[in-house]
Amino acid sequence: MSKKRGLSLEEKREKMLQIFYESQDFFLLKELEKMGPKRGVISQSVKDVIQSLVDDDLVAKDKIGISIYFWSLPSCAGNQLRSIRQKLESDLQGCNKKLAELIDQCDALKKGREETEERTEALAQLKEIEKKHKELKDEMVQFADNDPATLEAMRTAIEVAHQSANRWTDNIFTLRQWCSNNFPQAKEQLEHLYTEVGITEDFDYIELSSFPLSSSHDPDTSKQLLVEDEA
Repeated sequence: MSKKRGLSLEEKREKMLQIFYESQDFFLLKELEKMGPKRGVISQSVKDVIQSLVDDDLVAKDKIGISIYFWSLPSCAGNQLRSIRQKLESDLQGCNKKLAELIDQCDALKKGREETEERTEALAQLKEIEKKHKELKDEMVQFADNDPATLEAMRTAIEVAHQSANRWTDNIFTLRQWCSNNFPQAKEQLEHLYTEVGITEDFDYIELSSFPLSSSHDPDTSKQLLVEDEA
């Protein structure tokens, strides 16, 4: 024995609208919940069905006193449907007009773009030019180190690094002098400690004149010097 199929939402809406159209009366929700099962709409779903009809302006509701009444007249529903139809027809006309405009634009854009031997050759040349342009851009990146602005930035960075290195050198000399004055009995231990951390007898200030800062210097050399100075 096959199971009976339940009503769809549209079928429920139609059943509930029939109640209003046939009676042309006003109802409370609890009255509609009692009448719904007689039309095949279970009472638990009546509230949601009625609310969907209210949302679509197919059923009106208003509060009178402490009660909320629902009603719908065939003439009101007809007017509502006619209004919806007019809107849809207006939207359809607008879409058709827009479609015609797009077709005209498409046809206009196709003019001069027909697949000819001349156009194919021109596109191939354009592709080759774009490829060459990319190669030149990549080559420019490789020569960026020789850019005057880049070289000037390198010289400035070297000068800053040189000043920083000598400032720390001066701090180290100051610290060594302080240690010697305050811990004369630990001279040997201090000298051993200095040697361990790389402070040897030839430790001294860095002379900036030893750096090639002219505009014709080798970029790779300046980079190496900068890295060593920062280290």
